[in-house]
Parts: sequence; C-alpha cells; structure tokens
Amino acid sequence: MTFPALPPREGERPRTGPEVPHLQLSQTGPAEVREGLLRWMDAALPGTDWGGSKVSAPGFAHVHADGSLHLALDPADHAAFLDSGWGEKHPLHDHGFNVVMLYAPRDRTELDVAKQVIAASYTYATGAAPMPDAAAA
Repeated sequence: MTFPALPPREGERPRTGPEVPHLQLSQTGPAEVREGLLRWMDAALPGTDWGGSKVSAPGFAHVHADGSLHLALDPADHAAFLDSGWGEKHPLHDHGFNVVMLYAPRDRTELDVAKQVIAASYTYATGAAPMPDAAAA
C-alpha cells in the first residue's frame, strides 16, 4: 500500500457518467480548490508535463475541468481507495484498464486527501516520492 488509511469521504457519492468519457456530473469543488490542486501538482510532481491531452496514456493521471481526476493506483490500494468513498472505478477498469476516478475535492480538507491519493499514484508510476516541501502549495 502506498498511501495511509484514508478517512471516509463525507456525504453521498457524486453522480458520474457511466460511459467514456467518464465525467463527474455533480459535487464539483470551487475554482479556488481546483486551482490549489493544480498549483500543488505542478510544484510537487517533478518530471510531469502539463497540457491538453488527446488520450489518457501514457500518463499516470489527468485532471478534468471539474477538478476530478483519473489516475492509476497500485492494485494493492484499490480496495482501500474505493471503500473510503473518495472515488470509483473507471468504466473500463474491469477490462484491464488500471484507472480510477478521484472525485473533485470540495474544500481544503478534501484537497489534502486528494494530494495523498495523487502522491500515491505518482509514486506507483515513477517509484519516486513527491517533493515534500510542496505540501503547503
């Protein structure tokens, strides 16, 4: 397991589309939380590229305009992640596609949890830990 035990996500799960593209349809966070997420990712994840994506591969994660993400996790982390309520399987997950959706953080507390999950994805993909001094970004 590459991330600590996650607290349960409060409230109901957001609505998401059942097909590809797999999008979050409700409970998106405010712009300042999304912007904080992007600033942190830019500062904390060395070697990552930013820009529009035409396809999901070969990246370990991509951020949607609503603040939700698709990302790859260590298979050993899937059950704990899904059981915590912070996300769900991608529609193609059971067809060999190792990607889950991390729901958009709705506030600063949820942003901190999202950082833990994204850091676990980054570590799974690269074998490296995120930059520790970027935690406050």
